[in-house]
Amino acid sequence: MRFATATPPVQVLSVALTAVLTTFGVSLFATAWASPPPTSTLRGVAATGGPLRGAHIAARDSRGTTVTAQADAQGRYTLDASTLVPPLALAATEAGADPRHCAQSQVPRPVCMVALLEELHVGSNTANINPLTDWMASDVALQLGLLGPQQLAMALPPTISPALPAAALAQLRAGFGDALGQAGVAEPGAFHPVTTPMQADGTGVDAVLGLINHNRGYDNNSGKSSATVITDVLWNPIAKPFGPQANEALQWERSRSVLAAITTAPRRIFIVGDSTAATYERQRMPRMGWGQVFEAEFKADSGVKVINGARAGRSSRDFYNGGWYRQMTRFMRPGDYVLIAHGHNDQNCNAHKPLRGPADVANLCTYPNDVQGQPQFPTWQAHMAFQNALAVYVQDVRAKGAIPVLLTPTVRFLNADRKAAYVGEDKRPVVSTHFTRQDASGGFAYVGNYVQTIRDTAVAYQVPLVELEAKTIAFANTHPTDWTDYWLEAAATTHFQERGARAMAALVAQGLRETPALQALTQWLK
Repeated sequence: MRFATATPPVQVLSVALTAVLTTFGVSLFATAWASPPPTSTLRGVAATGGPLRGAHIAARDSRGTTVTAQADAQGRYTLDASTLVPPLALAATEAGADPRHCAQSQVPRPVCMVALLEELHVGSNTANINPLTDWMASDVALQLGLLGPQQLAMALPPTISPALPAAALAQLRAGFGDALGQAGVAEPGAFHPVTTPMQADGTGVDAVLGLINHNRGYDNNSGKSSATVITDVLWNPIAKPFGPQANEALQWERSRSVLAAITTAPRRIFIVGDSTAATYERQRMPRMGWGQVFEAEFKADSGVKVINGARAGRSSRDFYNGGWYRQMTRFMRPGDYVLIAHGHNDQNCNAHKPLRGPADVANLCTYPNDVQGQPQFPTWQAHMAFQNALAVYVQDVRAKGAIPVLLTPTVRFLNADRKAAYVGEDKRPVVSTHFTRQDASGGFAYVGNYVQTIRDTAVAYQVPLVELEAKTIAFANTHPTDWTDYWLEAAATTHFQERGARAMAALVAQGLRETPALQALTQWLK
């Protein structure tokens, strides 16, 4: 007897499914072997003159779609960008930091960089993130009316005219192309900071990154971070436009020589301060800060190297939170001297000042001590006391084995009414203006004397003190008729031209010489 062979249930299901799919015009063979949708991958390096290890990487398009990754120990990252629509903004934030702090100034700002990727192709795409990409993104942001690269990353338009990044790239090549070529980068005329392959290994592009300082500026009205700021290793600004009659491009050989001098100098002096001490680019001349020429006060064979990190517009609190001090600390070592010269911009404490008042108080303001010499600050905000802000530097410098020195600020060429002195028939002398008084609007939470607060801090922390304001007042009042040969009339008669900068540097040197605790340094003065 022969028995009928039953069709296995799986085979029945397969046949039935095939019939159904065929009915609807779907090929089972084609379905089973269809190619996956095309993918786009981003690969690149986050670097700052060495890898930005463990950096948080975020790629974002104009719709707000975001894909993230983490850089490895060499700064390399990979992410799937298939869901993104170009153009893309890529942001790198140092490991362990909150990316939201990249645009803020009320807390210490982390290392943050942005890159603009205009096109996204199927397959692998190179997208590096470094100070040069941030500089280029910043230029595009400014052309779009944005504050800087961080704002571009958060408000990326769906389309960007190719002319904008092209113009930014041309300026970048003008400012850094020669240095890139001397660093061994092939075809520097075709270099693109985002798409030219690189490694964070101290060669090529990374060698150039090792010769610059990178940061973001500050917007006075909003208190947010603004445009990218790049200086060479001695804090000379690298700023467009470039050319013989404009600003100087990054100098490869000179920068390498300066870096070697900084790292090997037997005696080093760091200047922490504001615009009165800062170094300026050629297009800002005749403005010059005293720190720019201070090294000339020392003997040629002294072995003294001055590192002037002073930055215009910064208060003691913001110079720290904005990352300017942090740039300098990578070079600090035991035995160094750190001149701390703040006080001008700490006075920005009038909350009712039109337009910028609230941002000033939130980001720049520190309050002076009261008449008893005690720090003043709002409840739970001890960091807003000027003495406490200065103490942050004193304690950190000492923790590094270096020697802090406090300076009172240079005088503004103003009389008691805060008007330019010795103008016309008004012969009233130059006096101190580094104090605050309550105004009719009641905009100051606390008032007091900033110079006296510096003195109080010097006593409280046993720090050598240079009474620079007193010296500059005496100097100013000996120049009632030719003061404009030293100070600039514009900008509240606060800033100097070269003759004034050199005179102030000489007064600083004199103040150091008069301080017995600094004899080990002052023996090297001329």
